[in-house]
Amino acid sequence: MKIILIYGGQSAEHEVSILSAFSILNAVYYNYYEVQLVFITKEGEWIKGPLLTEQPASKEVLELTWAKSTTDEGNFTGEVISPSLIKEENAIVFPILHGPNGEDGTIQGFLETIGMPYVGAGVLTSACAMDKITTKNLLQVAGIPQVPFVPVLKNLWKENPKKIFEQCEGSLLYPFFVKPANMGSSVGISKVENREELQKALEEAFKYDNRAVIEQGIEAREIEVAILGNEDVRTTLAGEIVKDVAFYDYNSKYVDNKITMAIPAQIPDDVQEKAQEYAKLAYTMIGGSGLSRCDFFLTNKNELFLNELNTMPGFTQFSMYPVLWESMGLQYSDLIEELIQLGLNRFEQRKNFLVNM
Repeated sequence: MKIILIYGGQSAEHEVSILSAFSILNAVYYNYYEVQLVFITKEGEWIKGPLLTEQPASKEVLELTWAKSTTDEGNFTGEVISPSLIKEENAIVFPILHGPNGEDGTIQGFLETIGMPYVGAGVLTSACAMDKITTKNLLQVAGIPQVPFVPVLKNLWKENPKKIFEQCEGSLLYPFFVKPANMGSSVGISKVENREELQKALEEAFKYDNRAVIEQGIEAREIEVAILGNEDVRTTLAGEIVKDVAFYDYNSKYVDNKITMAIPAQIPDDVQEKAQEYAKLAYTMIGGSGLSRCDFFLTNKNELFLNELNTMPGFTQFSMYPVLWESMGLQYSDLIEELIQLGLNRFEQRKNFLVNM
């Protein structure tokens, strides 16, 4: 069987996707699969690369070059293709794409349209989980605790910034966290202590989206639970992000690597059980399938607040999601295999639904 590994993408998490893709390439069971590389450039071009039948020697195999025209000369490792040309029989797509145009339902909708099975959450789940405001509204319905927040629309803020500032300051206490509604990996997120910083933070957030969310800042530990399954949902014990910096931003995660992980988290048993319960409830509430990582804040009074659900978390061998499962006895290669089977099962189920309509 063939795995069509789609990576790269146009989001700010392009490089993270490449790191995740390389880890997957080194863990695939090549006695069962071959892997077709499909790279999406930052400009949005789809590049079909080589077909791999064994582990690559280095990450360079992912750095595809291609001919811009038929008159170009040189050694090229890929060709520009129309996205629909990835469709083939006896294959499953692994879209290891993070952020917008990757885990927001767009690539999932495309794959549904051309009739290809794929790893991960479906269209609606991906779109809902990617949008922080929508996620928070769903969590409220489910009764899952979260920190107080204020949604902000860019056009309303431009029309009357003073009104927005007063609304935030009337319902929240500094510090706030300001986030684009649709972005991951801490991109565009700022911590603010006053109105001047709030102004700058909103300007930064609106570089990435026309909607933002302003959250109450709290002193808390950050713990995460990994989720796996379709109808039969399993969770790991919680792990903890142990920070050497005050704010766990994009650079801390992927550039400076100023974090370590405590797995399992050193927390009371009842808190551990509550985190798993909330994670499973949130996953079910948004119609999760395949995988997700559920992130929480934990205060010094052992209060849990659900922060977000990530439907395609970082997938390097050192990322929290696979490491959490490894701590539960599920090795990285077996995790990939299980995700493939979950994707195939979901595809067959949806086909049966369509046949019976």
